[in-house]
Amino acid sequence: MPDISVIITTKNSGKTLDALLVSLDKQSMHNFEVIVIDNNSTDNTIRIARMYTKNVFDKGPERSAQRNYGASKASGNYLLFLDSDMTLSENVLLKCKKLFENKRDLGGIIIPEKSFGANYWAKCKAFEREINEGQAYFEAARFFSKKIFNQYDGYSTNITGPEDWDLPKRISKKYKIERISNYIYHNEGSPTPWKLMKRKYYYGLTAHEYLKKNNEPAISAQTVYFLRPAFYLQWKKLLRNPGLTLGMVTLLVFETIGGGYGYIRGRFGI
Repeated sequence: MPDISVIITTKNSGKTLDALLVSLDKQSMHNFEVIVIDNNSTDNTIRIARMYTKNVFDKGPERSAQRNYGASKASGNYLLFLDSDMTLSENVLLKCKKLFENKRDLGGIIIPEKSFGANYWAKCKAFEREINEGQAYFEAARFFSKKIFNQYDGYSTNITGPEDWDLPKRISKKYKIERISNYIYHNEGSPTPWKLMKRKYYYGLTAHEYLKKNNEPAISAQTVYFLRPAFYLQWKKLLRNPGLTLGMVTLLVFETIGGGYGYIRGRFGI
C-alpha cells in the first residue's frame, strides 16, 4: 500500500500536466500513488495522465468535488492535493511524510510556492508571492493525513477559490498546521489583468459562504489585498523593484475590483 496519494485535479491541462508528473517521478521517495481527477477535458490531458498512472477518473463540477472524489479513491495514509500547473522540488513528499510521523498533533502541512511564467504579469505575480511568503493569510496547507481529511469531510463543495483556506482553517481549530521549506513551483502561464480580474470575480461569488462558515470579517488582510502587512513591512524591497511593484499593484487593483464585485453579487444577488 502506498504511503501517500497524490491527487491532481485537471481540466484541459495538457500544456502543464506532463511537467508535474515528471517532477513526481523524480521524488526522493517512491512509495506513492498518483490519482488524476479530470473534469471533461477536450485536449490531450487524459492521454498524458494515462502515460503515468492508471488512476484516471472524471468528476465535476468544481475543484472541491474533484479533490474529494480523489480522496475517496486514495489508498495512501496521507493525501497531497496539487493543481496541474505545479511542479515539485525533489524532497517534498519525503519531508511531508517525515514531519507527520514526528508530530502526533499535526493536522496539515503548508508547502511554500514559488511562481514563474511567460510574461511580465507572471513576474509580478511571482513578486507578490515572494512578498507574502510565510504569511498565514496567503498560504494554505495541502498535505493531510487521510484520517483527518475524512474527519472534516474534505473540501467544501459550495466554495470555489477560498476552499483552499477553508479546510485548513477548520482543521487548525484542533490540530497544528506546520510548514516545510521545500518548494512547489507554480506555473502562472501568461496572465493579464483582465484574466485575473475574471478569476477573482468567479472566486468572489462564493466568498461569502467561506466567511460565514469561518466567522471571518468581509474586510481583512485575507480579502482586501492592500491590508496585507507584508506589503508595508517589506517597503524597501518594493522600492528596489519599482517595475514589479507597479505591475503588482496594477494586478491587485484589478483583482480587488473583480473579487469585490463577485462577493457583492454572490452575497446580495445584485
